[in-house]
Amino acid sequence: MTEPRTTEVRQQPHTRVVPEAGERETSTRAALRNPRRLKTEVLAGLVVALALIPEAISFSIIAGVDPRVGLFSSFVMAVTIAFVGGRPAMISAATGAVALVIAPVAREYGMDYFIATVILAGILQIVLAVLGVAKLMRFIPRMVMVGFVNALAILIFLAQLPYLIGVPWLVYPLVVLGLLIMVGLPKVTTVVPAPLVAIVVITLLMWGAGWELPDVADQGELPESLPELFIPNVPLTLETLQIIGPFALGMALVGLLESLMTAKLVDGITDTHSDKTRESWGQGVANVASGLFGGMGGCAMIGQTMINVKVSGARTRISTFLAGVFLLALVLGAGPLVGMIPMAALVAVMVMVSVATFDWHSIHPATLRRMPHSENVVMLLTVAVTVITENLAYGVIVGVNAAIILFARRVAHFASVDKVVETDVDGDGDGEPDVRTYKVSGELFFATSNDLVYQFDYSGDPDRVVIDLSDSHIWDASTVAALDAVQTKYERLGKSVEIVGLNWSSAARHGLLTGQLGEGH
Repeated sequence: MTEPRTTEVRQQPHTRVVPEAGERETSTRAALRNPRRLKTEVLAGLVVALALIPEAISFSIIAGVDPRVGLFSSFVMAVTIAFVGGRPAMISAATGAVALVIAPVAREYGMDYFIATVILAGILQIVLAVLGVAKLMRFIPRMVMVGFVNALAILIFLAQLPYLIGVPWLVYPLVVLGLLIMVGLPKVTTVVPAPLVAIVVITLLMWGAGWELPDVADQGELPESLPELFIPNVPLTLETLQIIGPFALGMALVGLLESLMTAKLVDGITDTHSDKTRESWGQGVANVASGLFGGMGGCAMIGQTMINVKVSGARTRISTFLAGVFLLALVLGAGPLVGMIPMAALVAVMVMVSVATFDWHSIHPATLRRMPHSENVVMLLTVAVTVITENLAYGVIVGVNAAIILFARRVAHFASVDKVVETDVDGDGDGEPDVRTYKVSGELFFATSNDLVYQFDYSGDPDRVVIDLSDSHIWDASTVAALDAVQTKYERLGKSVEIVGLNWSSAARHGLLTGQLGEGH
């Protein structure tokens, strides 16, 4: 069993792929010295800022707070995560998933408890980062990741439907125009991000024609001043903790889950590896900072991150930082102009993002035919639960558990027990063996060891039985309990059992637990 583990360690890319802090900073400095790269980062940040405005306002409405709370939160989180985050170019801001979790606090207890919840959630994320929660990402199967991505794409698209229902008919051709620009322009030139061109063209067209169409100003009041320090006025008592604690923990877990999975997705797109522990810690710091400035908190945003990385081509922290700066500058310095941007333009951008985010290869008939049915079930289940509940955490949790159950079901019968040796030790020539040896092969854990107790001929075996485990490995207490049950059954018939062939790890586990797990049955 040691050889596979050795091979796995050699395959791990972390020691060479993960850039050190100095390398990250050098990358950012190099972008500052490269006019072409800097232009890409600046324009990407501007496009993201424009897309953040209606999203932040919408999420504020979901959370039951003033639109300014979401806008300030997005500004503070984007600027903070640009310095403390572990995944360059990823956008963190106010999100719908977090808004849904903490909305009851604002509705039932007021703004002070709401902000206290955000700050506590950030502290919990820092604690979870120190405890190594990011390492749990390795236990999320690939098909859960695919389901996560596809569900996000669907949710992004569904979030645009309210802006397409019950609106003037001119909205539809403008959305189509925006899509055509974003599909066609990159084939001609990539000097300017296509989403930015689409927003500018549609906005100028609406202004020039004098059309009265839904715009950003219709989504809520934009702030007119800088965010100020906000210290929540709540009693520091156990009762307060009991009120905000569950909501803060839920927000912390949902935020980390969405952020780490988004970071993993960006890793794949950029062919780089990011520091997930630093990202977890950075999300906590950003949420604490957001709360202290009266923001609603949030996490990584898949839609805006895809705009930044996949559509606009950003790769450094500059775009993340500027997205926050441009957001604040736009809503404060150019509020009236920003308010006139038609929602049709932003809807077109987000629809394009949803199309680019969806893993179309995963639902291609050829892929579905080649993929084992269990893998397809895990992917579809993750998508269905996420879309139905509109909660990414629920979808991922159900997907991971389904993958575990289906995997355990597949390997449940991989272990085998065979009679291999029958020995007439005393040489009495009676034709009856005095010792019978069973050979156990395969990996023994809770799924494969459940049937172990039924594989022996207790009444028909001689007085001495040998169980050879040289071709197997004991992984858990369930297997030790099963072996104890086998020994107990033989002992009740006055027969002795000897277990041989244990490797070092299995022997250590068996020696520690045998006889300590209760009576075998």
